[in-house]
Amino acid sequence: MPLIALTGGIASGKSTIARRLAEHGAVVVDADGLVREVQQPGSPVLAAIAAEFGQDVLTPAGELDRAGLASRVFGDPDAVGRLNAIVHPAVREESARRFRAAFEADAEAVVVYDVPLLLEARAEDPWELIVVAHAPAALRRERLVTLRGMAPADADARMSAQVDDERRLAIADVVIDTAGDIADTLAQTDALWARLTA
Repeated sequence: MPLIALTGGIASGKSTIARRLAEHGAVVVDADGLVREVQQPGSPVLAAIAAEFGQDVLTPAGELDRAGLASRVFGDPDAVGRLNAIVHPAVREESARRFRAAFEADAEAVVVYDVPLLLEARAEDPWELIVVAHAPAALRRERLVTLRGMAPADADARMSAQVDDERRLAIADVVIDTAGDIADTLAQTDALWARLTA
């Protein structure tokens, strides 16, 4: 019952790999999706965020104003730390529940945790394999600007806020090189799946 961590920098092709593994039959648990879930209106996490950062981080409908919160904490390590101290424990608890449910439903399941902040939050967890999606920083920046329409300065800021490639690659058991075309990325992912299910 392999529990796999899949990580990578922004615009590294991690989502493409996760989708392909899901097509093969992996149970993919998406950390970003869990973050959104634990911050739903009425949740203890959202209440704690509003208490810490002010009621103005909520929309008139009582939802989290993600852009407003991001602009408040981005570039402020202390604020990011306070936010993570609220969010990460709830995400950890919910992800563990999802992992258990997947293995209870199928003892032979391959469970993949799609987690951008692995190094920041979960590197010490008992992963069977850590898979890193990797493309050079210049290529990822180009993807952010051309494919996602980000301003170059915003792309640079988002990339510099993440851990560097060297640290990410240092914890990898498997590196999927996403610098080539999508067919190449998918072929590497298929080979990973064959290894996981051999």
